[in-house]
Amino acid sequence: MSSLVTQQAPDFTAQAVMPDNTFAELTLSSYRGKYVVLFFWPLDFTFVCPSEIIAFDKALEQFRSRNAEVIGVSIDSHFTHLAWKNTPVTAGGIGQVQFPMVSDLSKAISTDYGVLVNDSVALRGLFLIDREGVIRHAVINDLPLGRNVDEAIRMLEALRFFEEHGEVCPANWRPGEDAMKPTAEGVAEYLAAHAG
Repeated sequence: MSSLVTQQAPDFTAQAVMPDNTFAELTLSSYRGKYVVLFFWPLDFTFVCPSEIIAFDKALEQFRSRNAEVIGVSIDSHFTHLAWKNTPVTAGGIGQVQFPMVSDLSKAISTDYGVLVNDSVALRGLFLIDREGVIRHAVINDLPLGRNVDEAIRMLEALRFFEEHGEVCPANWRPGEDAMKPTAEGVAEYLAAHAG
């Protein structure tokens, strides 16, 4: 399997349920100029998925305050997405999440992003797309393993820091911590300062 990281994100236009519960055609490339966190889940009305979708929704303002939009995709129809939104959380629904939910009934989007498994459902793929439409980070989890929304925010912050300062972000980097100059000397200085 080849990685999409460093490549242009495969563009698509597909039906989506928008935050106000209307149906609309969503085109990924129309988000140029913003960062995009594009994530896939296997199937509506399943088990791990609601916890992830609700967690992304709760963190939505954290993404938007960093000039990022969240877009979710599964192989369900836009009608099923809407039914899931209209189902109370206490009954297995997701409530009125405020990011677009894209329908990938043809499975073409899941295929293009390399997350379709057994020609059936999408794995839990997450793709961080920069303002020029280039995929800068990707993580794909197997079906039973939920994602870490805080890590998605950390990666977005690291990308923004690199773009603004030109310094690279070491393991476990957080905003406000030291980064490294992308040179041998810069790495040596960082490691010497953080030894032990």
